[in-house]
Amino acid sequence: MADTSYLDWPFFEPRHRELARALELWAAQHLPRTYGHDVDAECRALVESLGAGGWLRHAVAGSADGGAGEAIDTRVVCLIRETLARHSGLADFAFAMQGLGSGAISLHGTPEQRSKYLRRVATGRAIGAFALSEPDAGSDVAAIACAGRADGSHYVLNGEKTWISNGGIADFYVVFVRTAEAPGARGISAFIVDAGTPGFEVAERIQVIAPHPLARLRFTDCRVAADQRVGAAGEGFKVAMRTLDVFRTSVAAAALGLARRALDEALQRAQTRRMFNGVLADFQITQAKLAQMATAIDSAALLTYRAAWQRDQGQRVTREAAMAKMTATENAQQVIDAALQMHGGLGVVCEQPVERLYREIRALRIYEGATEVQQLIIARELLRAQRSTRTD
Repeated sequence: MADTSYLDWPFFEPRHRELARALELWAAQHLPRTYGHDVDAECRALVESLGAGGWLRHAVAGSADGGAGEAIDTRVVCLIRETLARHSGLADFAFAMQGLGSGAISLHGTPEQRSKYLRRVATGRAIGAFALSEPDAGSDVAAIACAGRADGSHYVLNGEKTWISNGGIADFYVVFVRTAEAPGARGISAFIVDAGTPGFEVAERIQVIAPHPLARLRFTDCRVAADQRVGAAGEGFKVAMRTLDVFRTSVAAAALGLARRALDEALQRAQTRRMFNGVLADFQITQAKLAQMATAIDSAALLTYRAAWQRDQGQRVTREAAMAKMTATENAQQVIDAALQMHGGLGVVCEQPVERLYREIRALRIYEGATEVQQLIIARELLRAQRSTRTD
């Protein structure tokens, strides 16, 4: 059982503690301990289960549209992702992508769009996807080349997207395309594209080391009604950044969940692995490593829940979220690597818990802004604040 003493930190209210404990009980009863080889089917089943359990309501904003509240509670999302990740990386993925895939609609959708999509997302009856990245536009969103041309009451989309989570199983995709109202980031718009729309296809399914639905998408003269645009024309960059701001801190929380599970596995292994007339935990080198692992987790948790708390207070958290995401994912990689090392040869056996964690953590250091991008963001914010101080 993972340490939950962090729930007593002042970042949380009683309702957060109650939710975390309720989810822990639910996860122990409902989440599968092992998975087969049909990742698509397993992901769909997890979405349905999370919806039936009422957890997806927290990934959607607006009680009238099925959400748990009028705004997304960042601390709740983080607690849910941390708990799910500790039990199942795929369950965390399923929850997170429901939030990210529908986040633009929660934040900028029209009443008609919210009514059409959000309640189905919150109940697990529809799966969403966030289609931003392209072959030559990942961290540099302003380099998007996929184009949308106005044509009467429609837009015609042409181009490709790649690395799209839920690609191939999503019922709808929020797609960001260049509509050329202005150069760079100011000429991007967002559209909801339903699966099965003529001219839209899943061009390639992408296999990765921690299996989850992932695909490259292609648009060929794909006609999308103008009323499927999310936000104003040319404001897609703002829509994308606001959506990512909601969920970036939760990536850090997912990394925390993976790291906590790794520490649990390491503690169990260290106290039961017999060697040299004792157990692994008897050795000072093991004790030192366990101390480093626990400290790395707590330092990341403090940054994560500071950022989540600040965002829930309405504060700008660009720097804080970047610090949390960078620290939590990098620290989790180190913690999991140390846990695997303690398992010896068993640690590299397929589908052992630490082997699975080793594969699951790697992508978190890349998606929603690689570590190097987070460093640039932090430095940019520091310099901006310094220049502001000088001009005051």
